[in-house]
Amino acid sequence: MTRPRRFYIETWGCQMNELDSQRMAGQLMQQGILPTREVEEADIILLNSCSVREKAEQKVYSRLGEYRLLKRGKGDLLIGLCGCVAQQEGERALERVPDLDFVLGPARVGELQDVVARRRAGERVVATGFPESRQYDIDAVSRHGEHKGMVTIIEGCNKNCTFCIVPKTRGPERSRPMADILGEVRHLLDYGFQEIELLGQTVNHWREPGGDWDFADLLDRVARMPGLRRLRFITSYPRDFTPRMVEQVGRHANIAPYLHLPVQSGSDRVLRRMGRGYTRNEYLDLVGQLRRARTDLALSTDIIVGFPGEAEEDFAQTLELVREVRFAVVYAFKYSPRPGTAAPRLDGAIPAEIADERLQRLFALQEGIQREINVGLVGKDFEVIVTGWGKQPGTQTGRTPCHRVIHFETGPEPVSLGGTTTVRVETAFAYSLVGRRLEAPALAHS
Repeated sequence: MTRPRRFYIETWGCQMNELDSQRMAGQLMQQGILPTREVEEADIILLNSCSVREKAEQKVYSRLGEYRLLKRGKGDLLIGLCGCVAQQEGERALERVPDLDFVLGPARVGELQDVVARRRAGERVVATGFPESRQYDIDAVSRHGEHKGMVTIIEGCNKNCTFCIVPKTRGPERSRPMADILGEVRHLLDYGFQEIELLGQTVNHWREPGGDWDFADLLDRVARMPGLRRLRFITSYPRDFTPRMVEQVGRHANIAPYLHLPVQSGSDRVLRRMGRGYTRNEYLDLVGQLRRARTDLALSTDIIVGFPGEAEEDFAQTLELVREVRFAVVYAFKYSPRPGTAAPRLDGAIPAEIADERLQRLFALQEGIQREINVGLVGKDFEVIVTGWGKQPGTQTGRTPCHRVIHFETGPEPVSLGGTTTVRVETAFAYSLVGRRLEAPALAHS
């Protein structure tokens, strides 16, 4: 009996990369190629890469070197480099890795089947760039996250922040038509998903192509769809929020009280050097508007420390902003230069040891704030969507509407993944909650 062909996908980076991997998996499964968790079993290996973090290219080439070793015993194994580093490297990747079979950029994900066929016919393929016409088959997506259906609404970015490579790896902004978005959301709700997450590098800059609707109109239409229990969206750009968008966040109970709103720095001088297009006070004013609209709103953010020219006074202003806003979560990173961006040309490089020390001070401050906020949740009840099994026997994990991780005992009847149950918070830590289940679970999709 012939062994079924298998594929293995390793995914690095953001939610958009996660969805791209689901799209690629779906295309391969349509051809009868099955997923495997063991890379040694694979007939096709895809590395879906991210170029945002430090030394991204070195890490990619190192991993591709590991994959090359598998070809020694399996000559027909295909290895593909996908994602943002694929777009960035292009032909160079084929030159540097002789055993690499194809390179597939983020805007060409829908062409995977064709690219594989071309390689099987003998061509080493580079499919990069940003074509106007793109293939997107909502039926060819392997939606393996039982609790959440992700929907891309806008691709690319036009902001050109001086530290960010995304405009070069994902291209200019390109919004999908509202009808296509609503159709995909309806498809996911009919399938049984209760939570939908709208995706985009600048998700709140969505505009109807050739029309007048903006993200406020889209939020309103999606939130009103029957069967939608929880709606999220990521990543929002502070400068793109309008009063109408803020109003929608407060209007619909099923819009989750959680928002990721990257600030990057608390210093106006650093924000100008970053090219962010807003000031500290404008950011704080937006936070105030959002919290007046939604009093239970939990905010998370991104912060870069050690940006070129960041003085101790600038960093102190960032710490003060963190104290003032009291974020639920802070994702903080040391600045690392990315190829093709403007920031490496700025003066005032910060020594690594200073950036490290600042990062640790920021983490220490935020950990204390998070613990205080989470302790304030003890005794409160939350509707939890179950996302997995706990490390301890008889426990499960889930996400509250405010996107916090909560652990709880399953009781006599475990909750199916993607199902919902009510959990009362009994213990709080800086990074998670522990609670007690109060009611029988709602059914998840099959």
